[in-house]
Amino acid sequence: MGTMHQQGGGGDGLPGTVLTVVLLLGAAGGYLLAAHRARRRNPVQGWSTWRSASFLTGLALLAVALLPPLGPAAHSDFRGHMAQHMLIGMYAPLALVLAAPVTLLLRTLPHGQARRVAVTLHSAPARLLVRPATALMLSTATLGVLYFTPLYDTAMAHPAGHRLLHAHFLASGCLFAHVIAGPDPAPTRPGVRSRLVYLGIAIAAHALIAQALYGGFLIDVHAPIHQVQQGAEIMYYGGDIAELLLAGALVATWRPERRTMAAGRRTRPAAGAPTTG
Repeated sequence: MGTMHQQGGGGDGLPGTVLTVVLLLGAAGGYLLAAHRARRRNPVQGWSTWRSASFLTGLALLAVALLPPLGPAAHSDFRGHMAQHMLIGMYAPLALVLAAPVTLLLRTLPHGQARRVAVTLHSAPARLLVRPATALMLSTATLGVLYFTPLYDTAMAHPAGHRLLHAHFLASGCLFAHVIAGPDPAPTRPGVRSRLVYLGIAIAAHALIAQALYGGFLIDVHAPIHQVQQGAEIMYYGGDIAELLLAGALVATWRPERRTMAAGRRTRPAAGAPTTG
């Protein structure tokens, strides 16, 4: 870990800021339009205002991470990078996933297109992708590759690399949040106990990586030591809060198997009732 290093790339300037704003506003408008169509198509079922608010919250967190002042600062300050990482990879994904965008898409698409989307979601590659082990590897294990190899400095030296890093944080964060606590359908999602185990592994891995960053053990990040240590503190405490929120979402979205219990009561003969066979 070097003591002095100025990361390259001071952001994308005004064009990059304008493009980010347009993309975020487009995503917000698209979701709200789809929610309006869902309510109009089925007024009884409607669409939860809470889910719409959750999606807008996720986009707002992305705006904080990507726009000034934090966005440009993250190119040259490791503390800014880590705060950006927390927002893009952990906080925003949870809010976006809890908005159930896939369910909304399936409700608003024409029947034929919705069926094709459903088939894609149940395909072998998609089922492999949404396995907890895969999501954990992509969202957490890759952090070791990022900070224990020259990958971080290489990505920060090129604007395109930094954008790819953002895309990875967002996609892998959404995948992990979906696997653990997402309301959208997931054909290979395990039970609550298994998901809590994977979440516990993620918590432990984040803590170990943050401690390694703070102590400078095997870390290949060329930035001032005080920035790396403060960035490690952001990762340690910010990651804990995000993962506690994810655990809370898991508990809040969990529902017991009431149908099976009710079916069992219906098929059990009443006391003193005659039986057949």
